[in-house]
Amino acid sequence: MTPIELVMKLGGRFSKELGIDLSSGRSEEIFKWLIAAMLFGARISGDLAEKAYRSFERHGVLNPDAILETGWEGLVSILDEGSYVRYDFKTATKFLEAAENLKLRYAGNLNRLNSEAVDPKDLEARLKALAKGIGPVTAGVFLREMRGIWKKACPLPLDPVLHSARDLGYIPWNLHDREEALRLLSMKWPDGRDFPDFEAALVRWARRKKQNPCLTTHQPDLP
Repeated sequence: MTPIELVMKLGGRFSKELGIDLSSGRSEEIFKWLIAAMLFGARISGDLAEKAYRSFERHGVLNPDAILETGWEGLVSILDEGSYVRYDFKTATKFLEAAENLKLRYAGNLNRLNSEAVDPKDLEARLKALAKGIGPVTAGVFLREMRGIWKKACPLPLDPVLHSARDLGYIPWNLHDREEALRLLSMKWPDGRDFPDFEAALVRWARRKKQNPCLTTHQPDLP
């Protein structure tokens, strides 16, 4: 299966699926994706993370001011409504801390955070410094779809991407160097601008493989 076929069958960017327009470069849209990435970054199913994001969307809590005005109890209620019960308390705390620090340090503007970062590593460090609990996975999920929008957004592939890339034969089974894996995957994708679609499709494959361990590359008729 070619990378383009994989994207066509499974879908691309998660942000686009959520109706978030990152291509606009608007801080408001980018913050919506940060909310989603913080939800996807927990050890919880993608379906539940999406359901929780939709709950935030219904309540109009999609910017730093709205998060701070909603408060801890209100955030817990929104998370519970979205079935994000297992991590509701600490996630509410994380959202409040991130919103407050973003306002204090960067005037509530994620584009400013990006512009003040000196390089990709500093950008990731600044993101993780927004709140306790924003770790490498959450930062990687967020930056993966900011690739091509922020020049300094250049995250290395997370485990689901690597596992799927090996499973589908895009990289060797014995390759564990993430920088080399990113280089090889980039070479297999014809359009650098849309490379995040390929990465997202690899994450989707990993999710399907987790649900169905018998799934193989010899099953071309994926739903």
